[in-house]
Amino acid sequence: MNPPFSAIFLTTLIGAGQGLFLVLFGTELWLGASAMASRAHTFLGIGSVVSLALTAGGLIASLFHLGQPQRAWRGMTMWRTSWLAREGIALPLFMAGVFFYGLAHLMEADATRLIGSVTALLCLTLYVCTGMIYVCIRFLQEWASPLTLVNYLLLGCASGATLATVLAAIQAPGLVIPYAQLAALITLLGLVTRGASLVRNARLKPKSTLQSAIGIKHPRIVQKAQGFMGGSFNTREFFHGRTVAMLRSVKWAFLLLVFPVPLLCLAMGVAQGSTSLLLAAFTIQYVGLIAERWFFFAQANHPQNLYYQTIS
Repeated sequence: MNPPFSAIFLTTLIGAGQGLFLVLFGTELWLGASAMASRAHTFLGIGSVVSLALTAGGLIASLFHLGQPQRAWRGMTMWRTSWLAREGIALPLFMAGVFFYGLAHLMEADATRLIGSVTALLCLTLYVCTGMIYVCIRFLQEWASPLTLVNYLLLGCASGATLATVLAAIQAPGLVIPYAQLAALITLLGLVTRGASLVRNARLKPKSTLQSAIGIKHPRIVQKAQGFMGGSFNTREFFHGRTVAMLRSVKWAFLLLVFPVPLLCLAMGVAQGSTSLLLAAFTIQYVGLIAERWFFFAQANHPQNLYYQTIS
């Protein structure tokens, strides 16, 4: 597939925003009502503002891969059968929940746990909807796996937890170590599941071949033309046009930037009490997630490429 940068920024931004919110709400549950002083309310309120800003950025990015953005609301009417429509409903509901959760903390209201519980359910629903958009496309074998959904969840939570560590270093130093430990744990889990998906995809065998497509069982069929004199929607949208060497380079780049480098920065940042290193951990990891998501789209091999990209 040709990676759409609007979808790349959509999924990485809202994933980080969702992960950050879950860490913040988990902090409230962990601290307990008796420990919710004004300083804690302020920290959770400001963190919610950051989470809301990230998800709003993702929502804005999503408009750029719509042919008619002013008609985006119509897509939500297909919620009975479309995961994309369900995501379009879950995202603004989650944003509304984060808004009221943050507002309740800034006003030091008593309903934060109730609002947070509802918003956490919306957050998990949004993760499921976003992942299932790709899992449900059965003819793209690289996506049609439960690992896709798990990776969207873990990688989003990893970046959110890393960002929470940065915010804690600025406003709540006592939370830096547990946040960094949580970010490291989720990042390692993400390494395991993303690595498993890479191994799985490397072993895939295409279900469609030129023989099965045209109904001829001859062992050697040579394609002489792609059916077009020039470029078309089929040759642009379903194939990235990059070399195998570049795909391999992007894969190793994101494996380094998403996992070991942020872990090293987290460890050094905690040891040295350096906010700059913690910020570098989040920044590097997010850049790596952009590369990871690009690779996720580019690796998907659309069956139509049998006709439009394979030329002898």
